[in-house]
Amino acid sequence: PADLPSPQEHGLDFQRLLDASAYKEMFRQDMIRWGEEKRRTDPGFFCQAAVEGALQPVWVVSDTRRVSDVEWFRDVYGDVVQTVRVVATEETRKSRNWVFVAGVDDAESECGLDQGVAFDWVITNDGDKVALGKQLEMLLQSLHRSL
Repeated sequence: PADLPSPQEHGLDFQRLLDASAYKEMFRQDMIRWGEEKRRTDPGFFCQAAVEGALQPVWVVSDTRRVSDVEWFRDVYGDVVQTVRVVATEETRKSRNWVFVAGVDDAESECGLDQGVAFDWVITNDGDKVALGKQLEMLLQSLHRSL
C-alpha cells in the first residue's frame, strides 16, 4: 500500500526483506509502490536518508536504483562522487538463483540505471575472484589517491 511507512509497523521481518528469499518477493511490489510514492513527493528522500549523520571521509552508498539518485548525489557532492556499476552476465545471475519476474525486474526500480548514466567504474563480477580482486584493487587505489 502507498502508506507503508516501515516494515516494523506491518509486522514484516526486516532482515528477510533484505535477502533474495520468496518472503521478500511477496512484498516486493508493495515496497516498490511505496518507494515510488515517496520519490514523487521528494526525489531525494532516500538519498538524504542514506547520508544522514554520515561523517566518514568515504561512503559507499549501495543499491541506488534511478538516474535521479545519481543526479542527487552529483548535485549535492559534486566531483567527489564516484559511481560504480557491478555487472554480471545473465548466465551468472541465473546460476546465483536469479529468476526474471515480468513487471518487477523490468521496472525502473530494477533497471533505471541501465541507460543514461556514465559510470566512473564498471566492475565485472562473473565468478572470477582474481579478476574481481584486481578491479577492486584499482578502485581502492584510486579512492586512496583522492583522499
